[in-house]
Parts: sequence; C-alpha cells; structure tokens
Amino acid sequence: MNGMDPPWLDALRASGQLAPARPRMPLLVADAVVGSVEPDFLSKIRLRPLSDGREQLSKTEHFDIPVWRLLGEPTAALGALALALHDAGLAHAWRDEQLAVTDAQGRRIGTVERAVVRVLGITTAAVHLIGQAEDGRFWVQQRAWSKTNDPGMWDTLMGGMISDADTLAGALERETWEEAGLRLEALQRIVRGGHVDIRRPCDDGHGAGYVVERIDWYHCTVPDGQVPVNQDGEVEQFVLMDASEMLQKMYAGEFTSEAALIQAALLDVGPGMSSRT
Repeated sequence: MNGMDPPWLDALRASGQLAPARPRMPLLVADAVVGSVEPDFLSKIRLRPLSDGREQLSKTEHFDIPVWRLLGEPTAALGALALALHDAGLAHAWRDEQLAVTDAQGRRIGTVERAVVRVLGITTAAVHLIGQAEDGRFWVQQRAWSKTNDPGMWDTLMGGMISDADTLAGALERETWEEAGLRLEALQRIVRGGHVDIRRPCDDGHGAGYVVERIDWYHCTVPDGQVPVNQDGEVEQFVLMDASEMLQKMYAGEFTSEAALIQAALLDVGPGMSSRT
C-alpha cells in the first residue's frame, strides 16, 4: 500500500460507490435507459406536447417498471428538458457545453447540456492527469475558489470532463493546456494508469442529483523547467508536494474525492501499471 492506511483506503473507495440517497426511476429517451431521476422530480417540469398531441415528458411503465419517458428527437428533447430544469432553478451552473448521452451498452443516443447531467443521473466521462517532477514530487493544483464544485480543494495536475466534441485523447490534450498550460509533447512517459468509476449522490437539483462517472487517468513526468501555468482561470495555484505531504492532505479531506481515489490508485500500483477502482 506504499504507506497508505488500509481502513482509510477502504473508506475512500466505499465513498465512491454509494447508493442513491432516495429511490430513483429510470429515464428513457428513444426507448433507451440513459439515466435516472427521483420519482417526483420531473413532476415540476412541463414541456410542450409533440405535434401529434402526445406528451413529450410523462411518467409511464416500460416492461412493467415505472419510468420517466422523454419523446422526440433525443438531443432536441433533452435540450428542451434542460432549459425547463434551468428555468425551474434545478440545473447546475450553465456551461453551454454538450456531453454525450449513452445507453447501458455505451451507444451514443444524443447530447445534453452539462448543467443537468447529474440531476438526470446521466453517465459522464472525464480524464485526469497525474504529473510528477523528475525528483518524484507531485504537481497538484488547488481549484479556484470561484469553482462551483469543490472550490479551493486540491486536485490532480489536470482533470476535466470529456465533451461530446472530444475524444479521450483530445480531451487529455485540451484540458492539459487549458488547466496547466502544458503541451503533451513537452511531457515525458505519458502512460494510461487505469480508470475510476464513481457512483454517489450529489447536491445538484437541491439534493436530487446522482453522479455516475468514468474517469480515465494518466500519469506523466513533468521535466525540470516545465512549470504549470493555468490558462482558463479555474486553478488557484500549482504546487509541488512529496508523497507524504500529499497523503496527509488526502487523509485530512483536503483533496477532492476523485483526485484522492486516482492518486491512491497510483500509489497503490505505481506508475505505468493498470488499476481499477
């Protein structure tokens, strides 16, 4: 475990795999389950009927299971639902960023505004990069105090969601520049470490949100002379921490849970080795 406290590590991993705080119902789009919502959550939302008079959003049954069904072309219908949730004060910070919406088999159904993925329990994808200096210390970022999620907390060198317009490789390259001002070609020994799966309740929608996310993480060496410099205003500062200092801050809850899980995975198996949590 490379010095990690086993009970703490068990508790950390358990915190990333939590059942919903309250029961949830499947959300169907194009007859595919794409997410979940609390049973009465969408009762507050009214959408225009379709041209043939059918209700675009309704509570019904699918194979004898109660579901919320959204009719119409998936991206347009999800867009209308997102705007209605925004107008009702039930969306997160609006980003004008479309994320892919997939079915249980990972097939793309359409896209939706990032601000509503958690209240709708839609699976998201993200990428993180762990960076170590040549002397072994870790480059970590402190998230800006203006961030809506986890302001001021410590994080990996880079972490961001993968938009519908991105590939995993494209998101890794773009986010590394935007957050850390580093070009991938200037980094050394970039290797895929593994992935972390997150399932837990969240505060979106006044406590009605549920995070379902897959995070692919990578590890690299940041050569001497390469210093991270934030480009998008979302990072307060970058600092170098040795493993002991980083662990102490992780134990104290000063790192985001996602970053702690990823850093713990690296410390558990070492760079360049596959890990799943």
